[in-house]
Amino acid sequence: MGSEPEPGCALRPFAVEQGLLSRPDGSAAFVQGDTSVLAGVYGPAEVRSSRESPERAALDVLLRPKVGLPGVLERSREQMVRRACEAALLGELHPRSSVTLVLQVVSDAGSLLSCCLNAACLALLDAGLPLRSLFCGVTCALAPDGAVALDPSARQEKEARAVLTFAFESTEKRLLLSTTRGACSAKEVEYVRDVHGTSV
Repeated sequence: MGSEPEPGCALRPFAVEQGLLSRPDGSAAFVQGDTSVLAGVYGPAEVRSSRESPERAALDVLLRPKVGLPGVLERSREQMVRRACEAALLGELHPRSSVTLVLQVVSDAGSLLSCCLNAACLALLDAGLPLRSLFCGVTCALAPDGAVALDPSARQEKEARAVLTFAFESTEKRLLLSTTRGACSAKEVEYVRDVHGTSV
């Protein structure tokens, strides 16, 4: 086999800009294809006594849709992004404080969760917060015939049998997050994760 990528395994063009907002302590815009997410980080700052932890900073993640109010899907994605960020953030260096990450969806044309993860990492980095490692998100779509599309568009996600999103840390490529929507086998999840997820 040559070095040509498999069909459907090319990433859409992406762009990054950090420090574009003046009010947050750190900010970043991540654009991949026609999907765009803006992230802002506030903190470390004072935290309410009810949420104060003597061991680590409390991390809040807020995901705002392009239009309307956040719903169940946004709350679920907030929790997933928070888990990935907590795994990378050295929160124990800022006990009894809070860090708030706000994600604003500018446009959603597919692979939104992985774009949120990438925007979050870049905003944390821009804020100068201590991290164990960087991390990145990648989304794959599994077609009914078993073909895998890396960084799928909204149409590919809609037609897919399953959509899988992973987050990997940068030092040892350890898996920080794995989520699946749709129907697929455990072997398919492992294949997509090991062959396509870590190839980005």
